[in-house]
Amino acid sequence: MGKADDVDLLDPFRQFLSLRRDVLVLSLAMFAFSLGFQMTNRYVPEYMSALGASAFVIGLFGTVGNVIGAVYPYPGGRLSDRIGSRLALTLFGLLSSLGFGVWLVAPTLGTVRFAGVVFEPWIWIFVGLFLAQAWKSFGLGATFAIVKQSVPPERLARGFASTEVFRRTAFLIGPLIAAGIIQYAADFTVSFQYVLAVALLFGVVATALQHTLYDASEDTLGKEFEGVSEVVEDLRSLPPELRPLLVGDTLVRFANGMVYVFFVIVITQFLEVGLDVGPLSLSPAAFFGVLLAIEMSVALVSMPPAARAAERVGLKPVVALGFLVYAVFPVLLINVPADAPLTAPLVVALFAFSGLRFAGLPAHKALIVGPAERDTGGRVSGSYYLLRNAVVIPSAALGGLIYGGFSVPGTGLSVAGDPVVAFGLASAIGLVGVAYFALFGEEYDAYA
Repeated sequence: MGKADDVDLLDPFRQFLSLRRDVLVLSLAMFAFSLGFQMTNRYVPEYMSALGASAFVIGLFGTVGNVIGAVYPYPGGRLSDRIGSRLALTLFGLLSSLGFGVWLVAPTLGTVRFAGVVFEPWIWIFVGLFLAQAWKSFGLGATFAIVKQSVPPERLARGFASTEVFRRTAFLIGPLIAAGIIQYAADFTVSFQYVLAVALLFGVVATALQHTLYDASEDTLGKEFEGVSEVVEDLRSLPPELRPLLVGDTLVRFANGMVYVFFVIVITQFLEVGLDVGPLSLSPAAFFGVLLAIEMSVALVSMPPAARAAERVGLKPVVALGFLVYAVFPVLLINVPADAPLTAPLVVALFAFSGLRFAGLPAHKALIVGPAERDTGGRVSGSYYLLRNAVVIPSAALGGLIYGGFSVPGTGLSVAGDPVVAFGLASAIGLVGVAYFALFGEEYDAYA
């Protein structure tokens, strides 16, 4: 291996700083919103539980998030292609900041009566979700389009690694900030409101700075949107080599979506595992933040060498590895023995292992956007995620039903919940997706 091919863990940051100004500002803004979102979103299920939400309602939160994930990327990509990245980023930044604010005041807004039905304060979490997730619509379409325009085809994986490593550093810092704040205050609801206040501050500052610093002079704009028929045409015109990737990815993400919102519940309520090492004692909620930081530490270390490896062995093997980690993590986590001396170390090891799923992310994005023509990166990525996320929509609600159980009104039929079954089924579905992609997935020509 030559010197030029040696893996340098700081190289993504150097490459990031050498990219075009629009990529730089984009990544800075995404860093700030990722920081706020990762401080808050992974804890929202526990927040909802404290506000009286059932397992099914928590699963429904995940499903609504999936709806937003399916609906937002396409118009976000089209909007960034049409009006330029600066205006899109400012708009979505303002909406996301407002969403953090709604979550912050949710406990004080009280119950809501609608059509004779009384909703507990957790209903406001759903309102805030529609706003807080707005940044993702820009993040998908515009990130893909800008990186596509900024790096040569044979370096797409490395280009995405540069922006992803920088942005996902926030995924490491955010949970640690949240853990510190949560550990400081005894009452979880109050402590999480402090976390939300900090996230709101990050969002407001990031929106103001990006609007001032973003240089829109080099934005390239696509054609005007022509209606639903154009959406259908964009979906039909997806490059055919993306179809096996789309099927495998959809199965893996459906599996992950079934149980993703319950990871924090497993740590805080199912395993009830905290951390006691010498003078350091962390509650299960605070320990969860540390686990997320450990997961992201492994991700940040593994992404640069994985992107380099993709240039030698191809994108497909690297993407398949990430899919495999996604698939097996749920069944491994739910089978960790509770109240055992090694419970905490095993959970730490599993979240470190989970970090490897991010190793394939830059290669995955390169495999999606690689076949796209210039000035259609936002459209292709938006169409891809529209299809994938539309299928994934019911996954969290299904997982919530299996996890918490359900009864059929008027029949007396009741099905007991079983977290082990929910997590085991999720892994089984994920492994089917891994196998499908391994058998039928295609390589992007620049990496073949």
